[in-house]
Amino acid sequence: MSALTAADWALWNWRVLAVFGPVLILTGIAGFLIPPRLALMSGTPAYNVFHIVFGVIGTALVLAKSATGVAVFNLGFGIADVYQAVAGVAGFFPARQFRYKPADHVLHVVLGLGLAAVGWMGLR
Repeated sequence: MSALTAADWALWNWRVLAVFGPVLILTGIAGFLIPPRLALMSGTPAYNVFHIVFGVIGTALVLAKSATGVAVFNLGFGIADVYQAVAGVAGFFPARQFRYKPADHVLHVVLGLGLAAVGWMGLR
């Protein structure tokens, strides 16, 4: 079995963000629509806007077909996701503003590590 090429990693990054960007947008919208008592994850307005804004940025990079931009976004957002998990548990910024729930921490670690790894491989 041969190692993946730079073109393979560029395609993986594009595919991941082509799904993840719109999911971020939908997550932000859902956060405004789902009553807080029924939500598994935080639904604060600031958190919802954060998801929508970064979903739009990620989707725009996919549509622009910027291989480097997509990989940088995946790496950067992945690192930010892992930070959010740490911040939520330790009480660092933006834990107070976003009011994370346990499901947020789990998702941030899993998605963050995955996004960071794919982004990193796309930039190598």
